[in-house]
Amino acid sequence: MKNILLFGIFLLALSSSFAQEKELNKILDQWHKDAAEGNFESYFAPTADNFVFLGTDPKERWSKDEFMSFCKPYFEDGKGWDFKVLDRNWIFIQDGEVAILDENLQTWMDECRGSGVFVLENGNWKMVQYNLTVLIENEKIESFIELRKATEE
Repeated sequence: MKNILLFGIFLLALSSSFAQEKELNKILDQWHKDAAEGNFESYFAPTADNFVFLGTDPKERWSKDEFMSFCKPYFEDGKGWDFKVLDRNWIFIQDGEVAILDENLQTWMDECRGSGVFVLENGNWKMVQYNLTVLIENEKIESFIELRKATEE
């Protein structure tokens, strides 16, 4: 009887995380779609007030307000970015109230990786951080470092 109860609790926890993952995938898929379509209000709707976007440039650490200002002219001109998800992974912590993601994306910069953090606030998932990085193979890193140094001069 004890084993059946434990198994039932395990199944309940598992189905809960699957439901959370499904909901978060829907939010993030819509977020990427809103970027591609230039839907400014919808794009920022799932972000928390303290949201931070880390871009591919070393100087890009945007608060929500700064990122909104940066995005506005692109979205107004319909020039949003169209990132296609190749794969995505989730990790849940803090009793399922914090979700950490990593995803590989096909972008105009070739393949990139996005990572981020969502928190459950009053029953709604809010994105508090997203980090977009350009991927580079280890065997190409020395050439990449030289390229970066050459552009600094």
